[in-house]
Amino acid sequence: MLRNGVITVIRRRPAIRYSAILRAVLLLGLMGWAHVVWAGSLTVQHARLWTAPDHTRLVLDLSGPVDYRVFRLKSPERIVVDMRQTSLHTRLDGLVRKGSVLAAIRHGKSKEGTLRLVMDVKEKVRPRSFLLKPMHGKPYRLVVDLMRQKKMRPVVVTARVRVHARKRIIIAVDAGHGGEDPGATGPHGVKEKNVTLAVAKRLAREINAQPGMRAVLIRKGDYFVPLKRRVQLARKAKADLIISIHADSVRQRSVSGASVYTMSEKGASDHVAAMLARKENASDAIGGVRPGEVRDPLVSRILADLVKRDSLNSAELLADEMLKHIRRIGPIKYSVPKHARFVVLGAPEIPSVLVELDYISNPRRERLLRSPRHQKQLATALFQASKAFLRQQGRLPSPRRKARLSIPGASKS
Repeated sequence: MLRNGVITVIRRRPAIRYSAILRAVLLLGLMGWAHVVWAGSLTVQHARLWTAPDHTRLVLDLSGPVDYRVFRLKSPERIVVDMRQTSLHTRLDGLVRKGSVLAAIRHGKSKEGTLRLVMDVKEKVRPRSFLLKPMHGKPYRLVVDLMRQKKMRPVVVTARVRVHARKRIIIAVDAGHGGEDPGATGPHGVKEKNVTLAVAKRLAREINAQPGMRAVLIRKGDYFVPLKRRVQLARKAKADLIISIHADSVRQRSVSGASVYTMSEKGASDHVAAMLARKENASDAIGGVRPGEVRDPLVSRILADLVKRDSLNSAELLADEMLKHIRRIGPIKYSVPKHARFVVLGAPEIPSVLVELDYISNPRRERLLRSPRHQKQLATALFQASKAFLRQQGRLPSPRRKARLSIPGASKS
């Protein structure tokens, strides 16, 4: 172009042919490469580590479904996680904790875009992994479990009538939720999993201080235990009772009060009990359980109706005592026990109750649930209720009879 005597050369940019680009993308999809285009935007957003007695669990929050593989290397022992076309957008330092099998964790990225995590382990472990889809506000999660080599022996359950022999009484104390599953969260951030564990530990201490009684904590720390595994652990301990501890939550913040639930053979006693059972039974999906991970030893075994009925009737009596004693220290939401099909109460041969201590969604009750003093009161109420039930069953002597036996020369008639 000639302008003011100066020749200006104008180079035109080639027109962008969007139709050609679209055809190319479609062609890539037909060739099986569409997932690579999507995978290129994947990120690891957060990383958490939970330590249980039998395994250490690494949980990675992802921006989408990832193409990954997990394998083991020897000399020294390492577990490797490869994730294709993925970037790390979080820090891994600080994950290693005392009591974990994990000694160190490091990462790198290949030219092809594969993110590699290398976990140095302190002992020989068996890795297992699975991908969880988004649910309950949580994103895609890659779960990697480092399983210790010790395996739990299978529990054999036989149909037998309970014999009230003079043996040590064992109470399984189950703190609800844990690890990836926080349970309900109060208005000020108090998590149900922390409240239940605190009360469970206090209850266990009171039980262990009583001669002839012993507590078995199903969960001893901040980690997740699958619901059916909780039942297995209670059976393995040959528990005489199971007390599962929880805290309820609803949208209406003014609601308060404790409630007690037992197992139902025919379904929930009402709509409220059914909804609570669905919420509590969803714990496995939130906490992270691989399909088929825990098998129920009663699936192919039918217990004698006499044993099952005796246990359910006993659970009802235990629930009544729980409500009676909790009422002395705080409000009660439902004055009678309710019933539903809770997975954690799935040992029909063991009297079992699920106790909702209060509504953590109520700001005032949340503050109390966080209070060590109130936690101790709740634990004492559960303990005294258990003793009252055991006296009814003839497993513990009544206070009056115990006092008589302690008087020198008292008649034994």
